[in-house]
Amino acid sequence: MKKVTALAVIIIALFSTITLKAQTTGKGEWAVGLGAEVGAPKGVAKLGAEFTLGATARLQYGLADRVALTLTTGGYHFFPKKNPTTGIRYGSYGEIPVKFGVKGFVIPHAYLIGEIGSASEKEEVGWGKTRLDLSGGAGYVYKHWDLGVHYETFTRHGEPMLGLLGLRLAYSIKL
Repeated sequence: MKKVTALAVIIIALFSTITLKAQTTGKGEWAVGLGAEVGAPKGVAKLGAEFTLGATARLQYGLADRVALTLTTGGYHFFPKKNPTTGIRYGSYGEIPVKFGVKGFVIPHAYLIGEIGSASEKEEVGWGKTRLDLSGGAGYVYKHWDLGVHYETFTRHGEPMLGLLGLRLAYSIKL
């Protein structure tokens, strides 16, 4: 039994070491990831929305072997609830973010990410406000797949915060 356990530990250690380089964006390398997202509205957004769906594209540039600069954009749609008094659905809206950030691999395959940017609100008719977009999250990368969770807040001075807690599944390729 000890031999099997020792062999398993050696194989896992070897596998993790061999694949670490493939899981990160190496120094001077570019990568792009296309992701689908599902989330729960937070802050005042949860008053009028049931859930969110989104799609994002993330461009990465390797600053070092385990650190990358990111540029993320896409869109999140907030699916409206029914107004309990009238029975009519609230207005539908979305947020279109443009964010810059830093992604750092803390252990093989696992990363932390922080981003800052702006998000423009898209209403049913026309455009709404532009807000500060702050996002932080963590994720796990395996081969080309990236599974992450993030908390994103959209703020504007003097107004209540709205945001989302999202789960992102992306497919990434090196350029």
